[in-house]
Formats: sequence, structure tokens, C-alpha cells
Amino acid sequence: MAEKRKTSTKKTKSSEKKKKLVIVESPTKVDSVKKYLGSSYNIEATMGHLRDLPKSQLGVDIDNDFEPRYITIRGKGDLIAKLKKKAKSAEKVYLATDPDREGEAISWHLANILDIDPKSPCRITFNEVTKDAVKEAVKEARGIDMDLVDAQQTRRVLDRIVGYQISPLLWKKIKKGLSAGRVQSVVTRMIVDREREIDAFEPTEYWSIDAKLTNVSGKLPFIARFYGSRDGKKIPLENGEDTDKIVKELKTSDYAVSKIIKKETKRRPSPPFTTSTMQQEASRKLNFTARRTMMAAQQLYEMGFITYMRTDSLRIATVAQNEARSYISQKFGDKFIPSAPRQYKAKKSAQDAHEAIRPTYAANSPEKYKDTFKPDQFKLYRLIWQRFMASQMSDAIMDTVSAEITTDKYMLKASGSTVKFAGFTTLYVEGKDTEEEKAKKLPVLTEGQELKLSELKPEQHFTQPPPRYTEASIVKAMEEEGIGRPSTYAPTIATITARGYVAREKKTLFPTELGYIVTDLMKENFKDIVNTKFTANMEDKIEDVADGSTNWKEVIRDFYDPFEKTLKEAEEKIGDIELKDEESDVVCEKCGRKMVYKQGKFGKFLACPGFPECRNTKAITVELGVPCPKCGGKVLIRKSKKGATFYACEHSPECDFISWDEPSDEKCPKCGSILMKKHAFRKNGPLSFVCYNEDCDYVRKPESKKKKSEK
Repeated sequence: MAEKRKTSTKKTKSSEKKKKLVIVESPTKVDSVKKYLGSSYNIEATMGHLRDLPKSQLGVDIDNDFEPRYITIRGKGDLIAKLKKKAKSAEKVYLATDPDREGEAISWHLANILDIDPKSPCRITFNEVTKDAVKEAVKEARGIDMDLVDAQQTRRVLDRIVGYQISPLLWKKIKKGLSAGRVQSVVTRMIVDREREIDAFEPTEYWSIDAKLTNVSGKLPFIARFYGSRDGKKIPLENGEDTDKIVKELKTSDYAVSKIIKKETKRRPSPPFTTSTMQQEASRKLNFTARRTMMAAQQLYEMGFITYMRTDSLRIATVAQNEARSYISQKFGDKFIPSAPRQYKAKKSAQDAHEAIRPTYAANSPEKYKDTFKPDQFKLYRLIWQRFMASQMSDAIMDTVSAEITTDKYMLKASGSTVKFAGFTTLYVEGKDTEEEKAKKLPVLTEGQELKLSELKPEQHFTQPPPRYTEASIVKAMEEEGIGRPSTYAPTIATITARGYVAREKKTLFPTELGYIVTDLMKENFKDIVNTKFTANMEDKIEDVADGSTNWKEVIRDFYDPFEKTLKEAEEKIGDIELKDEESDVVCEKCGRKMVYKQGKFGKFLACPGFPECRNTKAITVELGVPCPKCGGKVLIRKSKKGATFYACEHSPECDFISWDEPSDEKCPKCGSILMKKHAFRKNGPLSFVCYNEDCDYVRKPESKKKKSEK
């Protein structure tokens, strides 16, 4: 009996079916993919790259036709061992890393590590983490696309050559810790050039004259602006003297409506988001940095709520369009959907491998899943959902009226518009980088109607310089110039700010002294590296590698020969550059020197210029302007090692007041203590006020939008 039992056990074990193994990038996807594929699959995650070029050296064999030398990333050894073990016992291995060039390269490295034939049907990709998309991907498994892998290798090797061969030169000639990059140096130059354009700008004076007009009874007032002569010739108002002469004549003139032009105009919705437009709109409407936007988008993608977030395509799947049209029809009515689904065209350089960024299911409205999301996820998802749904809605229709008003000598013009049909604007209107004049409504006017002058307002103006770049506008400029790819916009901005080349002032970006010095050095010695056209042309060559029309090693060879010559000339030509630190009025208590401002990883700080003899450093003291709730001293704004803001008393450590919450200048109406601001980014909700006194339970919750509007 024992022998029989043994035999039957062996049969059971041998008849057990091996499971298939699917390897994804992010651990967040593991549970979703497992749920969709079922118990016959094991799901594991790489948690990003497993192999890369070494950090400590160039890692590119220049003499051996630029062959890259990949090594296992530190800390990934145990994970690789685990994946090897799982792959060995699996019936089949599918490589399901992200559906872009970076993901293709990770799959290629995985294939090498796990000894999988890259030509075999081992690669699966899905644009959205949904049941249908994942199952369909497994059915359509393919070999690894070596053209995409080579395109990623081209970018990686080019960036490594530029960064690792120019950066040491900057360390030697300026100071340690600096870096140059094929994309970051161009973007820094764009910000520097814009600042110089602003500095060099000479404003020009001009004037305007606004006339407040009414009907002959003195009712129905509206504003008309001076245009020019009665016959329609524009008269520029260049100075106050000329303006005053015209104002005097207008004061004694009779006014009448000479012409009315009525027309109906249509306004089309914006297309669904690409990576670039999503970052721009999140900056405008949510005040998100590019990095913060991409972090929230990555989470939404991995949770299965949106399609892949690194794309420059405007293509939309037919099934998604039909879902959106059905939802819009039910929610808003048939008149809010156009007769045919909307199609949008991307620019020629766009890759069409993915769709535009959209919700995976149109019926998943933001409010329906609000409790599922963290605050950033909810805000961004709502933006993506509204933008996509609006992109599939009917045009907005406006009735516009233009009126020409004349005197015996001059002409004024007025215009207004009313909404005839709201269309897509019911749901969403795109934000703008600059303020636009709001449309005004005109009273009903008729040709020949006499008008009465109520008031004349002459006003002096000056032409304005181009605005500083914001994160939104620099991303837009990068896209328009063809610099970088959707995946590189956010990291590039993060790098140039972290290096101290660029600083932020509210939303705007401006160059630091270091940014000017490094840019000027690069412009003088590495013209091609900081040339937008050269960089854009290199992006085109990488595209050629991706579509299989160019060999990637040829692109590197063509770049390297002139680069090597330029590098040698620069090393001989550039002298040492003295970087002067800005002096503060704070005296070093250890040696008596005046301390200087330095740029560190977490922003500016004070340091003694006597380094290395004196190594004294201090945080920059910024006063909040409210008294300490414990001792009445000044409350200082400080930064933690991770860059987070906190508040502490100036008398620390004698006074132990320290708080993440910001003290306000308001007193508690219940006990008289200070009210503390509870910030939205730490709580799931808007700003509220709580009493600092632990024994007092006073809380002032934020007012609702309805109450605010009633006020």
C-alpha cells in the first residue's frame, strides 16, 4: 500500500502543470495583472532597470566601436536570482515591461539575463492595465523589437559620452559637482537666452483711449476703443501729446453707429492629452511641477485608470470614442456629441505606438472613484477625464457682434460675444499661459443709432518683454523645438534646478549666476551641444534608428569624431573660471568673515568663505512674521534634509516649538491661543485651521464654494 501511495504521489507531482511567468516593471501592476490572467500565471516585477552603464566610469568602449558595457545595478542581485529561479521553473516567460523604448530595452536586458531568445514570442505590451488589454497582449506576444532597443541605446550612449566627457571639464575649470548634458544644456541655454532677452528689452510707449458710450437716454453703457480715422485707417497713439489732442476733439464730437457686423463663430475642443500638454495643463491649473504630474500619472496608469502616460500621439481607439459618445449622450444629451467621432492629427515626428492619454473607461467619472484616489491622483485624473471627454464633444457656438462707431473725424470699435451653445465648454476649457481679455457683451445696437459720450479714458502703456519661462512654457518650447522626448521633459527640468543652473520664483524659471557661466562656456566651446537645431536633428536620427532606417553605431560615430576634436580644443583653450559667491550680511560667529550664499541639494544655505579652514554653515533664516505660540519669539521657516518645510522658534533649543503646520496670525476665538494651518498636501482635503492648544478642540473647517459665492 505504501509503495502504491508513493507512486500515486509521484504521478500527481509530475502531472502538475507548470505556470507561465509574466514580468512587469512596477510592483503596483502585479496584483492587477494576476487578477486578469488568473492562477495559471505567476507575476513578478523588475522594479525598473536591472542593468545599466556603470556610474563610476564612462562604460562605453570608444575603441571597440562604442560598445556599451552593462553591469548589474547595485542592489538588484537578489531580485535577478529570484527571477532566474522563477523563469527556470516556468512553462513560458513573457516580458511585459512598459510599452516604450525604455521598456523594450529592459525586456532585452531581461532576455539576456534569463537566457531567453529575444526573437521568440516573449514580449507583450499593453497600453492600459485592463483585463481586455492584458489578455489581448498575451495572445499577440512577439519578439523583442531591436530597432527600439537600439534607439534607446543610441540615446543612452550619446548622453553618457556628452555627460561623462564634458562634466569633468566643468569640475576642473569651474567647480566640482557640475554637469553637462545633451538635453539639459540646451534647455538651460534657452532659459538663459530668454532672461538676456528680457534684460535687453527696451519698452516702447503707446497709448489707448477708451470711450464709455450710452444710448441717447444715458442707458445701456458699453466701452469702445479708439481705432483711427473715420475712413478706417489705423492711427497709432505713440505719446501723450498726440493722445491729448485727439481726446480734446473726441470730447466735443457726436457719435453714431456706422456699421454692425454679426457672425456666428465655432470653437473646437482641444485634443486629448499628450505627455507634453498634460504637463503644461497640470502646471497651469493644478500648479503641479512636471515631475509631480508624471508621478501621479504613473500611479494612475498602474492602477488601471488611464492609458500609458508617455506619448506624443493623438490617436484614440474606436472603442474608447464610442464609449465616450455614449456617456456624453446619456449625461448631456445628443446635441453635445458631433455627428461623427472626432479625429486629431499629431505632428509628423510623433510616435503612433500608443494612444493619447485617456481614461481606460469613459464611464469612470472622477467623483465615482474619489475615495480611491490620493489628492494628487484625483486632481490629475479629473483633468485627464474632463479633457478627453470634452475632446469628443460638440463645438461651442458663439454669437459675436462688432460695431464701428464714428465721429465726424474718427472711428472707434467695440465688440462683444454671447454663448449660443456651450458645447464642450460645459465640461472643460483649456488653460492659458497668459491672461486673455474676457469677452464682453454689447447692448443691442443698430446702424445709424446715435450715441452719447459718458466718459473718456486715455491710458499710457509700455510694450512688455517676453515672459520668463514657466515649467509649462518650457515643456511646450522643448516639444516645439524637438528637444528631448515625452519621457525626458520632467527629468530635464528637475536636473537643471537640482544642479543650481536654474531657480524658481513662484511659477517662473530664471537662470542663476552659475547657469550663466556654464551656458556661456558651453556656447563658446561646445556650440553644437547647446544648439537647438543640432539637438533636434539628433532626435530625428534617433527616430531613424527606431524605425530601422539607420544603424545606431553610425549615429554615434558621426557624432563622436567632431565632438572629440572639440573636446580637446576646449581643454586647451578654457582657463580656470572664478565663481564668485554672493555675500550676505551674516557674520560667521567662528571666524568673523561675512558668510556667502551656496546652492546645495535642498536649496540655498549660508557657508563661511574661509573653507576649508572654517567649515561653518547655516540655514538661511526666513521669518514667518508671526509670534511663537510658546514663547512669543519669531517663528522661522526651515527646511528638512529632504527639502520639506517646517516651522521652529528662533530661540530653539531653549524653546522647543517645532511644527509641520504653519502658525497663523489669527487667535483662537475659544481660548485665545494661536490657530495653526493644516495644509491640504498632508490632509485629504483643503486648508483648515485648528487651535495650537491641545486642551482646546476648536477647528475651523474651510468654507464651501457655495458659501463663498454667496458672500
